[in-house]
Amino acid sequence: MIVPASERLSYRLMTDQDADLLFEVDQDPKVLKYINGGTVTSMQEIKKVMIPRLKKYLDPSKGWGIWQVNTLESRQYIGWVLVRPNDFFSAKVQFDNLELGWRFKSHVWGQGFATESATHIMRGLSFNDTIQKFCAIAVPENTDSIRVMEKLGMHYVKTYIHQDPLGNSRAVYYERNRIDV
Repeated sequence: MIVPASERLSYRLMTDQDADLLFEVDQDPKVLKYINGGTVTSMQEIKKVMIPRLKKYLDPSKGWGIWQVNTLESRQYIGWVLVRPNDFFSAKVQFDNLELGWRFKSHVWGQGFATESATHIMRGLSFNDTIQKFCAIAVPENTDSIRVMEKLGMHYVKTYIHQDPLGNSRAVYYERNRIDV
């Protein structure tokens, strides 16, 4: 699957060959503040944890994976948008409900890139009639990500303990119905 460029951004699915790019975003403590308290990620963690996880849900034909986001103007890599079935790492995978997540370099925050890219990728994925919903999670204190969820047309559903093999955390869950294109 290919997602064409939006007004300001281009996209491509990342692979296990993109460890350096994933590492680059994770070197800013501000980016990781609500993920792990601001501890930068080592290259070993990228290679031993993040890349193997990505390989488990990566499916280019369905658009699942981590979408690299670059500016059209300068072709600068600014971050990424994750797409995978909700609850992928559990016994109750929701193949009709795609989870979106994002990480962008802090110097581009506040410019609408997360909203633009996630909206555009949602539209690109909505061709698949089996997709009924899109969702996202964040820790309750991450008001900037929650604001992006709301701009994506998602609504608050619940606060709960999000369970993941990497650790459980208190989270808010937002969702929306698929976008009819």
